[in-house]
Amino acid sequence: MQYTQNNENLFVMASSNNHLVIMAGGIGSRFWPMSTQECPKQFIDVMGCGRTLIQLTVDRFEGLCPKENVWVVTSEKYAQTVREQLPEIPEENILKEPCRRNTAPCIAYVCWKIKTRNPKANVVVTPSDHVVMNVKEFQRVIGSALDYTHSSDAILTLGMKPTRPETGYGYIEADLSNASASNGEIYRVDSFKEKPDVETAKRYIRHNNYFWNAGIFIWNVNTIINAFRIYQPEIAKIFTELMPYYYTPQEQDEINRRFPECPNISVDYAILEHSDEIYVFPADFGWSDLGTWGSLHVQMDKDLSGNVAIGQDITLYESRNCVVHTMQEKKVVIIGLDGYVVAENDNHLLICKLEDEQRIKEFADK
Repeated sequence: MQYTQNNENLFVMASSNNHLVIMAGGIGSRFWPMSTQECPKQFIDVMGCGRTLIQLTVDRFEGLCPKENVWVVTSEKYAQTVREQLPEIPEENILKEPCRRNTAPCIAYVCWKIKTRNPKANVVVTPSDHVVMNVKEFQRVIGSALDYTHSSDAILTLGMKPTRPETGYGYIEADLSNASASNGEIYRVDSFKEKPDVETAKRYIRHNNYFWNAGIFIWNVNTIINAFRIYQPEIAKIFTELMPYYYTPQEQDEINRRFPECPNISVDYAILEHSDEIYVFPADFGWSDLGTWGSLHVQMDKDLSGNVAIGQDITLYESRNCVVHTMQEKKVVIIGLDGYVVAENDNHLLICKLEDEQRIKEFADK
């Protein structure tokens, strides 16, 4: 990693203060039959590499954050799975939400708890189910971003350089005319945009100052807690009153009692759209949120016919632009398909046109 600070002692201090927060409470089944509500996609080996998405998330922060400073916010339902897949994470760092209240209360809870023991903490917040192909560049960007927030009051988000007019992501409009004085790769955010329609997305792409919102945030703990106190006093009051219980046997009972009082609101609406000190770090390291089988097809290496095959014994004949995901060591032969997903897991088999995959959920839930 490349911190801009040259003072070796400061580097060590900053590294020990770095904390990683992984949000892992999602319950989606968009990768059915691989993912289900019992085992959502963050806990499965979508890439066929022997590591689940949440394990890959921790892996790419190697060297950026000590293992004892890694936090996972999930539900009681998935806490045991987190413990099994991430045994190197202290058990007290696996926080259990009693109910879903979106990202703002989730982030507030963990940041208040971190601050209780480390008021100098520098925090990265990331989803658990995204993919990064260029880990070296990712680590460079995160290291530079942590250095920036260590010595500023900025709330920083990463903006992914778009490669297509994607309608499934929100966008960040940046002011590229004036870079930060302390880091020339960081710019002030002009506005956040909702997921656009196709024509609006095409218009964004024609400009060079619109970036995909990856939902990855970097800040020091005092900055984000002060922002909650200013813009979301109701949430701030709850987690301030809970401070005597953090790291005690009573913590979970008190969280179970008070957490449901929080409004159901994302950190984007709760904080980012109100604060004046919001900055974006445009980056390009092969990012995807892997929201669909189609996004996996875009992200993965393909054969000469555009097929992605993930499994032990897969053969495709006269087939093109397909995704085949069969990890249970069965011999699979595909003949004459164009633009299909074929996926098998635990006695469930999916065969579906990629263009119709939005219908998967209605059948998966039956």
